[in-house]
Amino acid sequence: MKDQTIVKDIAFNAAITTLWDAITDPEEMKKWYFNIQDFKLVEGNKFYFYEPNGKNFKHVCRILEVVPGERIRYTWSYPEYSKAISVVSWQLTSVDRITHVRLKHSGIENFSSLGLNFESSSFDAGWDAIIMKSLPEFLKSKLY
Repeated sequence: MKDQTIVKDIAFNAAITTLWDAITDPEEMKKWYFNIQDFKLVEGNKFYFYEPNGKNFKHVCRILEVVPGERIRYTWSYPEYSKAISVVSWQLTSVDRITHVRLKHSGIENFSSLGLNFESSSFDAGWDAIIMKSLPEFLKSKLY
């Protein structure tokens, strides 16, 4: 099976603490990402969410790693459809007030047997909408 890892890199004119809060605070996340249920920033914690677009796929995740202010990694799965698991990681680095965000979603090929909604191109389009549109719009509202 071919590796279909998605990597998105983007830089923001914002403090790293602002970005960290955006990706780890459930109240902040629901403004631009998803309405996350049961989220606690603790390794081993399980949380879940549904997409707001009406597809109603339940995403179940478990936090694998937390490096405060720098990195969070968690599993991403659809247990109602498959036992397959992928991994999402957010890496933050900062120089002056420019914060670089690298999102990496690996293991997407594990969902290939689940059909059109689970193809790499669907994940890629979803992450583009989240990282390149929703997050920047959210950050603009925080900075002004």
